[in-house]
Amino acid sequence: MVRLTRHLRGRRADSQISLTQLSALATLSRDGAMTPGALAAKERVQPPSMTRVIASLTDLGLVERKPHPTDGRQIIVSLSDAGCALIADETHAREAWMTEQLSNLTEDQVVVLTKAVAIMKQIVAESE
Repeated sequence: MVRLTRHLRGRRADSQISLTQLSALATLSRDGAMTPGALAAKERVQPPSMTRVIASLTDLGLVERKPHPTDGRQIIVSLSDAGCALIADETHAREAWMTEQLSNLTEDQVVVLTKAVAIMKQIVAESE
């Protein structure tokens, strides 16, 4: 898994953001707008670290910060249009690479891989 992750990361050699920033954007894309504290919890980082990540993403125009509707002390962070586009581009690059790799497998290998993915998803779901 680590080696596969490294290869997937290699698809984004010219990316304008760090993997930490990308992870935060992906979480917002998947789970929707949330407070910085909720985002920090999902990313399993300390709130001050997430505050810095959000500030840098805001500076890049990839996220938007809006007042919390019921708690004046909080803000809600969401993806901007540019953030959505960046996530789409990153996803497309990885999927294109993975599709190319999978096209070289035999039908039996694809069946085995499909079963392995289901098992890995189950392991992750049970640990969360």
